[in-house]
Amino acid sequence: MSANEQALPQRKSKKKWYQTVPDPMVLIFMILLATYALTFVVPAGEFERVEQDGRTRVVPGSFEYLADVDPISPFGIFVAVPRGLNEASLYLFIVFIAGGLFHILQRTGALENAIGVAVNKVGIERRNVIITAGTFIYGFFGVAVGFENNIALVPIAVLIASAIGCSSLVGTTMAVGGIGVGFALSPINPYTVGVAQGIAELPTFSGAWLRTLLVVSSLALLSFYICRWVVRMDFEEPDNTKAMTKSLEEYRLSRSDMMTLGVFVLGLAAMLVGVFTQGWYINEIAGMFLLIAIVIGIVNGLSANEIVKQMMEGASKVTAGALVIGLAASIQVILSEAQIIDTIVYALSGLIQGIPSALAAIMASVVQGVINLFVPSGSGQALVTMPILIPVADLVGMSRQLMITAFQVGDGLTNLIVPTSGGTLAMLALGRVSYEKWLKAILPFMGLVYVLSWIGLTIGHFVGY
Repeated sequence: MSANEQALPQRKSKKKWYQTVPDPMVLIFMILLATYALTFVVPAGEFERVEQDGRTRVVPGSFEYLADVDPISPFGIFVAVPRGLNEASLYLFIVFIAGGLFHILQRTGALENAIGVAVNKVGIERRNVIITAGTFIYGFFGVAVGFENNIALVPIAVLIASAIGCSSLVGTTMAVGGIGVGFALSPINPYTVGVAQGIAELPTFSGAWLRTLLVVSSLALLSFYICRWVVRMDFEEPDNTKAMTKSLEEYRLSRSDMMTLGVFVLGLAAMLVGVFTQGWYINEIAGMFLLIAIVIGIVNGLSANEIVKQMMEGASKVTAGALVIGLAASIQVILSEAQIIDTIVYALSGLIQGIPSALAAIMASVVQGVINLFVPSGSGQALVTMPILIPVADLVGMSRQLMITAFQVGDGLTNLIVPTSGGTLAMLALGRVSYEKWLKAILPFMGLVYVLSWIGLTIGHFVGY
């Protein structure tokens, strides 16, 4: 380099817009600060609640403002973070344990070998078929099993995506998107449809035809979106992401692989039995993952110390994602302490009244989507909002069945993007996809699937659903 060249000032390369997006931790902390500011604008209030059929329900028309709620101090923002970590401990622990389980499973090579053999038989040239089939399979699990119950299945999709030459983002979108859409629009979702129809005094899981059409068409749309858009997105793989290590023709399943996969499948089957017959949830599922990891380690000749080491290594790789879950939970801590959740629900529910009945279902879905940021539990949101919105549906001439479907659309689909959804953040942690990258990938699809759902709601209204 010449002296003149050295004297010239070095020009800084201009960053592209997507390179200036804050770190997920920073992004969620900014949302936390905005939530704190909201507590000074929105007055505290609450509905009266009663116990009915073992559930706490809101009494319609009982909302009152509260005058004796002390404001949260600025220091309370920072106190909310460890409290959020504590509140989200269920999700943190299942992420750590599932991370350890899949680290052991990947170190044995059994899962990689199985996926390599399967993709080789189907043919990598049929990539779109594999993505579509995977999306519908994950969608089925969302429809039939639930949302958080499928957390451990996300790393499998990441390996499938690697086998067909795609990024972890493709696999994560296939899994999280499929599970999320399936859960959101499921015709047999006990947490949303079951609870809401009980409150509306409708037969359980009635009106399934519209929800079935919505979930099938939305999964087809998601498959098309992944094949045409997500596979082309730039995505920098994390350094610790496990990819396929051999060409597809080299993969074989050994006797040890078959035994390992057998333990894994039997463990998942036992977990599903527990979920459907014993009411298992996060703690029991995490316990089953831990048992599966130990048995797989023993089958592969690992000592106790080696099993612990592998579990710790796997947990360390998902620590950043797990901590994001805890930080996001602090938003709910601030909202609850300020007692403004009921006020927000009360104000938003009033938006549906006084508008044309043909638009009421669409507005209801938007309102439910906003409420989902503050009440991320599907069954909890049903118990809070349905006693208020079912009478509103009667007043505006909308069927109760359609109001419940609108609730499903708003509550369920926004689980894919709201930072207060612990299940979504847990899945992203296992897929090694940051919240910021996830939003960039999924937001265009959210616009498309909402338009599709609104068309379905409008058709439902005009055919007397």
